Amino acid sequence: MELGDGITIGPGAVVLGPAVVEDNCWIGPHCVIGTPPEITSEPHNRAWDGELAHAGVHLGEGVTVRELSTVHQGSYRPTSIGAGTWLLNRAYVAHDCAVGAGVTLSAGVSLGGHVRVGDGVNLGMNAVVHQRRVVGPLSMVGMAAVVSRDVPPFAKAFGGPVRLRGVNAVGMSRAGFGEAAIRALADAYARSEVPADLPEELREAFAWWTEAEPAKPLAAAHHA
Repeated sequence: MELGDGITIGPGAVVLGPAVVEDNCWIGPHCVIGTPPEITSEPHNRAWDGELAHAGVHLGEGVTVRELSTVHQGSYRPTSIGAGTWLLNRAYVAHDCAVGAGVTLSAGVSLGGHVRVGDGVNLGMNAVVHQRRVVGPLSMVGMAAVVSRDVPPFAKAFGGPVRLRGVNAVGMSRAGFGEAAIRALADAYARSEVPADLPEELREAFAWWTEAEPAKPLAAAHHA
């Protein structure tokens, strides 16, 4: 286990190896970090006895994990939480998830196994993300959403099942994206499309989303 400087671990919390916890992380009371993946074909190891059988957990610098949250070990890659991300109370992150930097998982959010969440995403209270879904960077997902399909970058999405409802214009503006790029994406999302010619400043985020395993075409996030 590798622990950085300035870490807070609250009463009753458990951190099991293998784990990397970078500087200035805050882990609240009764959190559990690093229990084995919930895969019936994998060994259910006892990490507290030094029985290490899986790929572990990696918490980036300044991650905050509020009370009663849990993060499972990865089965083939560390379950990772990016720098500056917040997991609010009762958040659940399953095995092999990769959560980006500056993300907010609100109270009660649940991520199934292998979920990918891009940088700057905000998932509302009690949102549930099905295993192997991809949530694009700087998107905003409404509370209690059922994310059974991929969510594209910079989107506003909510509902059960989740549907594309527009562009996260406020978030894009705060992140420094220009008005022309925001307008181009807003017009395209109104038609449930990606712009044929993406503005340069949006290409990196869309490249990440389309290449992320196991990403699917934008059509998966269209209106019903």
